[in-house]
Amino acid sequence: MTLEQTNRKEGSNLAPAGKVGVLLVNLGTPDGTDYWPMRRYLAEFLSDRRVIEWPRAIWYPVLYGIVLARRPKKSGALYAKIWNTERNESPLRTFTRAQGEKLAAVLADNASIIVDWAMRYGSPSIETVTKSLIERGCDRIVMFPLYPQYSATTTATVNDKFFEALSKLRFQPAIRTVPAYPGEPVYIDALASSIERHLAGLAFQPEVVIASYHGIPQSYSQRGDPYHEQCLETTRLLRKRLGWDEKKLLTCFQSRFGPEEWLQPYTDKTVEKLAREGVKSVAVFNPGFVSDCLETLEEIAVEAAETFRKAGGENFTHIPCLNDSDEGMAVIEALVRREISGWV
Repeated sequence: MTLEQTNRKEGSNLAPAGKVGVLLVNLGTPDGTDYWPMRRYLAEFLSDRRVIEWPRAIWYPVLYGIVLARRPKKSGALYAKIWNTERNESPLRTFTRAQGEKLAAVLADNASIIVDWAMRYGSPSIETVTKSLIERGCDRIVMFPLYPQYSATTTATVNDKFFEALSKLRFQPAIRTVPAYPGEPVYIDALASSIERHLAGLAFQPEVVIASYHGIPQSYSQRGDPYHEQCLETTRLLRKRLGWDEKKLLTCFQSRFGPEEWLQPYTDKTVEKLAREGVKSVAVFNPGFVSDCLETLEEIAVEAAETFRKAGGENFTHIPCLNDSDEGMAVIEALVRREISGWV
């Protein structure tokens, strides 16, 4: 029995089936910069077993006794620096919405496709949007975790939450998930074009360019997470595409949290070291982030720039993420069209 037949039999008010849903999913965002919105967001994020793998008996007293008492205020102040005050939301939500709207526009010639977007943490939730797609007649869904490099802390937890939402349904749609794409030519070309265009508009040329990826604990990598290798692959292919060597384009990792050793070299330590060694001009970009967010707009564009200049550097530039640029949308569109082929 098809979904449409099931709906008729059970008297459902769902839309007629036969449509294909495309669900873009990004990391997540708080709903505001005040204490309680930040606390709700951080509690959901930091209680995820994929993100923090410590035993709950050890981690929860730290999380609820220390972290959630102090970090919401500090994180809220940082978010306030980059907040989209016009829309009263974080840049990550603004860009993800724009990506969804632009993808819907380019696929609008096929009325059977419905595009929507969600967040792993915060709102709109994966469960809410998945239900909405089904209610609008989607009996097939392509779910796209917006992470170029795979990690259990990102891609896997999005998959977990998506299938958790499906586990609550009596009738489940057919599913495809978009895999990580660290070496996809369209992605490498988009990054290279974005970098070249940005550097062409500068009054200086950086001596060193840093590809700064979000870090993960080294123990995760040692237990089989392929993230580190995929980041290195992206950088290697970018060097080849741009014609740069290993001294010109570096791979670094940022955003470490807690007492564990994370993937190295660390971005903040690297920009400081470069400045102390006499490097005067540096550019940093974030190939692991599809959209600009707190970790790029504040941690890199502000904090890393200050670290570099305080250590003796002079010229620092942050190259924006692909966001909803033409290059960025070309990547999303190409990967989505590949996955929906045969369905539409």
